[in-house]
Amino acid sequence: MRSSESILALSIACVAIFSAARAELTIEITEGVSDPIPIAIVPFGWAGIGNAPFDVAELLARDLRSSGRFTPMARADMIELPTRGQDVKLDDWRLLRNDFVVVGQLQSGAEGRYTIQFELINVLNGQKLLNYQQPATTATLRAASHRVADLLFEKLTGIRGAFATRIAYVAVEGQVPNRRFQLIVADADGENPRVAAESTEPLMSPAWSPDGQTLAYVSFESRVASIYTQYLRTGERRRVSARAGINGAPAWSPDAQRLALTLSRKDGNLDIYVLGLVEQVLTRITDDNGIDTEPVWSPDGKSLYFTSDRSGNPQIYRVGLTPGDRPQRVTFEGAYNARPRLSPDGSTLAMVTLDRGAYRIGVLDLNSGSARVLTEGRLDESPSFAPNGAVLIYGTQDRGRGVLATVSVDGSVQQRLAAEHGDIREPVWAPFPTP
Repeated sequence: MRSSESILALSIACVAIFSAARAELTIEITEGVSDPIPIAIVPFGWAGIGNAPFDVAELLARDLRSSGRFTPMARADMIELPTRGQDVKLDDWRLLRNDFVVVGQLQSGAEGRYTIQFELINVLNGQKLLNYQQPATTATLRAASHRVADLLFEKLTGIRGAFATRIAYVAVEGQVPNRRFQLIVADADGENPRVAAESTEPLMSPAWSPDGQTLAYVSFESRVASIYTQYLRTGERRRVSARAGINGAPAWSPDAQRLALTLSRKDGNLDIYVLGLVEQVLTRITDDNGIDTEPVWSPDGKSLYFTSDRSGNPQIYRVGLTPGDRPQRVTFEGAYNARPRLSPDGSTLAMVTLDRGAYRIGVLDLNSGSARVLTEGRLDESPSFAPNGAVLIYGTQDRGRGVLATVSVDGSVQQRLAAEHGDIREPVWAPFPTP
């Protein structure tokens, strides 16, 4: 059967309007910066009828705390609760040892519409750093609050915030032969999880399209590996590669018109190919007796990074897409470097590296050639950059279960995201939402 002809699969449950996952992820900060910024996020006022529909300030405090860079003040320690900047008594907040204070109101509008009005004030000099209004609806209050946290984070750190983005990951429950695999999409903080697809056969290697609207992934639902793309808003799926042998490791091109993927030849050897999604034209990129796999695109779409054991052990290579280009080795330190992932600006390469007998997450500065190990796990895997390039999410083990974790690219901030039960693995961070 031609791979483009199968639009829907029968043995996998895909939900156009996602079904809720059983458990949200909980965040535990395991390491933060040595001198986090003290900030007071005062409970927002409510300009509407009845009780406020959402606690904006609580989510802002949670987001900023989870970054490891801030220490939000406990509400019980606040001696006053202003909701407008003009009512903030700077001396009081200085005595409480805050550098900044956030005040605001949630204002009700017509037909389920709201406005989050907030101000960010420098307590030390009284300067108003932000005075902004964020629109929202009943359905988007949480997302809008994350966007407010992004604005605060960027203003105070100079780094674009990524709280309003999403992640995808694979969750596995049960034991053989009764395992269940779920492809889950959640907010970046692990909350609001939704099941995009589930199957009794393995799901693996999820990859986001550049616009964050579609996922590509590998499914074994027919007991052979096939690559699917799924438009998340409607749940529509398309099988794009079901060739004989292995179909694996899909990666979207920056223009979303192509997938890089790993296919096996008749002898079972793996090579890198590029598949045009519209015309279904397949172009072979590597041709070597070694195993070539795990491709990832450069931001300009002109080259691919991939893992190969052609030198005798797994290392990372780069190859241009111009006919005749030869792969060039990128990693030289250590006996094992695999699963390359590029930062959004293309300057930093994340990878799984063998360090002191354990598999950990490392980064390589492609300009200087300097490398460093960021994590301390034993079986860390599947790194993925946040769209701001400041944080990596990855899979690891905790008491025999798969969990997710994040680490800042300088290694200073680490946190763990764990579910109540089951294994979670292969996280991928979505790009920034398109306007």
